[in-house]
Amino acid sequence: MTELNLDPSLGTPELGSGEATKAADAPSSAWRLFWSKFSRNRFAVIGLIVLGFFILVALFARLIAPHDPTYIDYMFANLPAGSEGHLLGTDELGRDIFSRLVYSSQTSLMVGFSVAVAAVCIGSIIGAISGYFGGIIDTIFMRIIDVMYSLPTLFINILVLAIFGSKFVYMILILSLTSWMGVARLVRGVFLQLREMQYVEAAKAIGVSNWGIIFRHLLRNASFPIIVNATLMVGGAILAESALSFLGLGIQAPMTSWGIMLSNAQEFMLVDPMQAVYPGLCILIVVLAVNFIGDGIRDAMDPRHKVMISRRRLDKWREEYYKSEI
Repeated sequence: MTELNLDPSLGTPELGSGEATKAADAPSSAWRLFWSKFSRNRFAVIGLIVLGFFILVALFARLIAPHDPTYIDYMFANLPAGSEGHLLGTDELGRDIFSRLVYSSQTSLMVGFSVAVAAVCIGSIIGAISGYFGGIIDTIFMRIIDVMYSLPTLFINILVLAIFGSKFVYMILILSLTSWMGVARLVRGVFLQLREMQYVEAAKAIGVSNWGIIFRHLLRNASFPIIVNATLMVGGAILAESALSFLGLGIQAPMTSWGIMLSNAQEFMLVDPMQAVYPGLCILIVVLAVNFIGDGIRDAMDPRHKVMISRRRLDKWREEYYKSEI
């Protein structure tokens, strides 16, 4: 039986210690339940730690980098790793490679997150309008998306940057305008299901406008798949920026990025291949970390996902609760 403790001063019953413990152990919000599922995915947690490390490096680049990444000193060009004062050596112009890696994290992460946010905003608005209103509006938007998908994205990016210049703003703009289509289709599919829900009909009955229903109710319920897609787009944007910078159409000097470092190192692959290995490893690690985080978020938000239980823990449970020998 449940034990009740009566408080004479308040005259209200209080739960016993057992009930209080259960209430304290129960998740108090959806975010706590999400974190409990997310934290079970080791790869996702490792990816979150790695990405957080790179973000901290980008934020405190001035304190971490021992040298100015733009300082040129031909007297100390192409120094090997471990040289005095240069942890990872220097490049062909005598610039410190470690300092350039640290400052490049600012540019690459800024491009990745900026493109992801911009593309998600554009795709969410277009997908929401298309999925909610349907009809001719849906047809027009879907045909525009089909046309955008039929165009070679890399060629368009190169063409626009070659015409208008390789400024930082132009790169973010063109990458955003060529990567929103997947988000739009995802949001449209979710809205086609949500618009038939009873609470939408109730909102219409009490006089809520269509825009109020879209932005106050439906977009909030479609936020989980949008967040998952946004995390995966960060890695894609970093790879796109690196590819454009490698081709000489991305970030330009005096700014630096991992793609520029790869482009500069291609002439010295036979002499000092480590100049290309360092930025390549940074790109690989960050993209993998972001993808692991996206997979972890997807699994934590999917109610059909089953948590894998180790064989040892399963045997322990059977021995404890079922008293059976395996």
